[in-house]
Amino acid sequence: LDRATGRPVRRYEHAAPGDLVHVDIKKLGNIPDGGGWRIHGRAQGDRNSRATTTARRNCHPVIGYAYLHTAIDDHSRLAYTEILDDERKDTAAAFWRRAHAWFAAHGITVRRVITDNGSCYKSFLWRDTLRAAGISMKKTRPFRPQTNGKVERFHRTLTDEWAYAKAYSSEAARRAALPAWLHAYNHHRAHTALGGQPPASRVPNLTGQNS
Repeated sequence: LDRATGRPVRRYEHAAPGDLVHVDIKKLGNIPDGGGWRIHGRAQGDRNSRATTTARRNCHPVIGYAYLHTAIDDHSRLAYTEILDDERKDTAAAFWRRAHAWFAAHGITVRRVITDNGSCYKSFLWRDTLRAAGISMKKTRPFRPQTNGKVERFHRTLTDEWAYAKAYSSEAARRAALPAWLHAYNHHRAHTALGGQPPASRVPNLTGQNS
């Protein structure tokens, strides 16, 4: 049921790959060197956080956040994700250019993109980036995050099965594990909404299903 109205939710699925691509950002806390509180508890996790430094900031502790920028095809659920340093408009626009190229390399012509009303997606830069590629822009209705539910559900799966699936000893270790997980999700992981088939099964002539 729709939480706001109590009415049954109408499920939809676009007819072909590229008809609609959902785009969103997920913010995660970085893991300190030696592991965070999920492994060691709060006390040791806090000590590791204070000890994690970077030379660029004069050896002051710097943990910060990872921003997962994701684009997922509505029809096939084929997903593209990058871990970036922020959610600024130029970062989001550059991400989309790479995501668009990735979909094109997989034989998908993107016709329309839907996002929430985050500031980076309301920018002229985002609008112009999509227009230059001949892509229509769509926004979710205010206070209706379920309109972009496919990418939000993907992010929950991503955090459960990758981000918090094991005790990583550092942020670098967690990030190194992402490409293999994404490949497994796209090419091998059974998807209930696809009749138990992986997203790649819905993309004609896509390579890598059996690798």
